[in-house]
Amino acid sequence: MPAPLDELSRQADAFAKLPPAAKATLIGACKNALAAAAPAWVADACQAKGLDMSAAGEEWLAGPLPSVRMAYLLERSLEAIARDGKPPLGTGTFTGPGGRLAIDLFPTSAFDRALFAGFSGYALMQAGIDAAEARRRQASFFDRRDPAGEISLVLGAGNVSSIPPMDVFTKMFIEGKACLLKMNPVNAWLGPHLERGLEPLLSRGFLRIVYGGADVGASLVYDERIRDVHLTGSDKTHDTIVWGPPGPDRDRRKAQNTPLLDKPFTSELGNVGPVVIVPHDYSDEELKFQARNVVTMITNNAGFNCNAAHVIITSSSWPQCERFFDVVARTFAKIPPRRAYYPGARDRHATLTAGRKRVAYFGEPRDGELPWALVRDVESLDTRDRAFHTEPFCGLASETVLPSQGPIDFLDRATRFVNDTLWGTLNACLIVPPSLERDNAFKSALDRALVELRYGTVGINHWPGIGYGATSLPWGAYPGSTLTDIQSGRGWVHNTYMLEGIDKAVIRGPLRARPAPVWFSDNHASTRIGPRIVDLQANPAWRKMPGFLLRALGG
Repeated sequence: MPAPLDELSRQADAFAKLPPAAKATLIGACKNALAAAAPAWVADACQAKGLDMSAAGEEWLAGPLPSVRMAYLLERSLEAIARDGKPPLGTGTFTGPGGRLAIDLFPTSAFDRALFAGFSGYALMQAGIDAAEARRRQASFFDRRDPAGEISLVLGAGNVSSIPPMDVFTKMFIEGKACLLKMNPVNAWLGPHLERGLEPLLSRGFLRIVYGGADVGASLVYDERIRDVHLTGSDKTHDTIVWGPPGPDRDRRKAQNTPLLDKPFTSELGNVGPVVIVPHDYSDEELKFQARNVVTMITNNAGFNCNAAHVIITSSSWPQCERFFDVVARTFAKIPPRRAYYPGARDRHATLTAGRKRVAYFGEPRDGELPWALVRDVESLDTRDRAFHTEPFCGLASETVLPSQGPIDFLDRATRFVNDTLWGTLNACLIVPPSLERDNAFKSALDRALVELRYGTVGINHWPGIGYGATSLPWGAYPGSTLTDIQSGRGWVHNTYMLEGIDKAVIRGPLRARPAPVWFSDNHASTRIGPRIVDLQANPAWRKMPGFLLRALGG
């Protein structure tokens, strides 16, 4: 595909050398263009996924909103670099779990504090990094005096429409590379909307968008003009690119550590996402709220999310377990089944439910849809069970019970279990009643878990996917995966404060939030709120807040 790469090659050097203030102007123009493209973008997303426009809130929140928000936050960071040489070091620092440096990254503004009251998020840095070192490493591309132009290839995801533009923003405005975006055939419908929303980059020759199947991707990844590759997809696609198709040649290359692709390759590749519910005497309202929370993590986007809930881990010492799952079942029953639009969903659904003694199905699926499914009583001692190693990538989750004696013992056991048994390192969720944290012994156990969990994002009491949508937090797999055992991938995206030396992100919220979060699957206010919150992120103004909050209270 010579033409797009020829054009990018001519402009890559100019983009690399573009001053931060000029880049801030470019990303600001993209922010406004993306917001303008949003209504048609959402309409096409609903059509592609079989959603009625009355339920379009999910697509507003998953597509235009994080894309516009990331552009806005990058605009602010680039303006700070132009002014001060670096972005701010978050909104403050503190001593986090394990005595590590923690950098506050959410909320980012008074608007965030008003919209997300009670929520907070931070980056826990790697051991040995203090504030001075974090500051020195921050936004390292902009420390280069005369950067050379390079081209990055982004292999776009097919499930969530904000992933391709946000991956492009990471490569271009944090790493300084011109970009070639290849659309995924599953959501090729998105391409024209991105062509409109990213027109300021396309018109300058800094970005090109191409279409096609695996053959097009294969011809691009090995092109010598491509400096590096980023993939959001599956570990199988990753391994085929790096090592070749399965067979003796791949095995030989792995054994000799001679990959087919010998260039930097970052990736985000999915997860078998755990939800760890610490045993406690929860109130009826807390159980109901957390049931809605967990069901949202399973049903959002019909389950086609890498950050979905896949394995719910409970304690043998929790007497409320059956009561909780009764509430979960009633909550599932309120969510209509969704079109299984992503390839392979029906086969994965069948594989993970076949032969199970205790499976509950919810809803009456029409043609092309799948029922929600919950597999109960998966034996935790059978560490090779397929539920622990296969990402469902559909509206299905499993439950397993760990023997334990109380909250501290359970949290320690659960941390070891998810680290050592479940496939993937992308995100995990802990349901932790704040009252337990008043006990110093439990607080120490929670801090220990936050340090030891080998996940790129840990959510406390809420869906780790909020960390994805915040965009100020880094998003990616836990550091340390190798090309031969890639797990959930390598490298960080989003990360609008441009931090380096990150261990993980932590996002937390109240055990029970009021009003119900706008992203809850049964919060019908999201369709009314979606367009307004996108407008607010593009152009923040306090005069817009009263109407927004009135609509939010309707959820």
